Amino acid sequence: MMSEQAGQATSPRPAAGDRLRVGIVAGESSGDQLGAALMAAIRERRPDAQFMGVAGPKMIAAGCEEWAPAEELSVLGLAEVLRHAPRLLRLRTRLAKRFLETRPDVFIGVDAPGFNVDLLAGRLKEAGIPTVQYVSPQVWAWRQGRVRTIGRACDLVLCLLPFETQFYSQHRVRAVFVGHPLADQIPLEVDRESACTALGIDPNATVVALLPGSRLGEVERLSADFVGAAAWLEAKRPGLRFVAPMASPRVRTVFERQIGAAPQAPAIQLFDGQAQSVLAAANAAIVASGTATLETLLTGRPMVVAYRISALSAFLVRTLGLVKVPYFSQPNLLIGRRLVPEFIQEAVTPAALGAALLNELEDRAYSDELKREFARVHVTLRCGGAALAAAAILELVEERRA
Repeated sequence: MMSEQAGQATSPRPAAGDRLRVGIVAGESSGDQLGAALMAAIRERRPDAQFMGVAGPKMIAAGCEEWAPAEELSVLGLAEVLRHAPRLLRLRTRLAKRFLETRPDVFIGVDAPGFNVDLLAGRLKEAGIPTVQYVSPQVWAWRQGRVRTIGRACDLVLCLLPFETQFYSQHRVRAVFVGHPLADQIPLEVDRESACTALGIDPNATVVALLPGSRLGEVERLSADFVGAAAWLEAKRPGLRFVAPMASPRVRTVFERQIGAAPQAPAIQLFDGQAQSVLAAANAAIVASGTATLETLLTGRPMVVAYRISALSAFLVRTLGLVKVPYFSQPNLLIGRRLVPEFIQEAVTPAALGAALLNELEDRAYSDELKREFARVHVTLRCGGAALAAAAILELVEERRA
């Protein structure tokens, strides 16, 4: 049995002429980023490795053979998944057929658990292909019964958060804490002045970053309130500078439409990508719940978190009592208490977001407490995430070949 920390794992030595073939499916931009880092870490140990599957631009640039784009898996919420089910099932059928014909040495699902775990991995595992889920579903937070599905579908779960392995251990599912690659990529001390200079932003300005998400659905649901919050803040504290990194051209189009529709929208400078640089240049941020909240934490910037799914999905979650944690944002889950302001569904309003952010800007003691807690979490997650993940995956491959 593999230890909970994979740092002591030894990399398998390839047989002569034996190439490592890796099937990989990553969902949306965060999965693409994680997948590219994982590919690089695997190639450090196995330069011969070949990758194929569902990939975003970073993974494609790293050499993954693209069978479908990562954005095809950008679906959020129970009702949304149901609406897209026919398309996702067709994609599952196509991918399963190709993976079963190619017979990779291992299959890695990067995030997108609704597709990777629920639809694809189990089929491949039944056919004898070792399966790994990189990024645990938040099964400890809601729909805990899914852990049985995960155990049947996955030979190994790679956890980015330290408390997740205990939950899996209780259910006898093999899991390893590997830390988060973003914690390794983002320095413990971020140079704000250099980031401002690189982006052409006055370092003496008070800068508020707006990150409305990467999925079109969430951007459509949150953009108006984010733009409204910027207008609210501008009215309360003139002179603030607003910046927003856009995850994709389609996201930019949606966000620009909301700016144009807001009668009193302030000037908001948009950037294509560059989320980490924009956060580094900011003094505080309003962020859609997801990986961007972790990036904001690791950058050490105070934040306000917003989350909104469709009305039908929200009704199902509340009616069925699926949520098992008192808060939803990653920073609060990692800190262990409600320290970061978080707003969900109808609580997401321009005034609520703006007032919470203004408090962070003006309450120095509170802002300092946030930064101290963020620094503590950063150190905890900074343990060579991609390298540990690669070591754990190659150990699984070696076990199956033995």
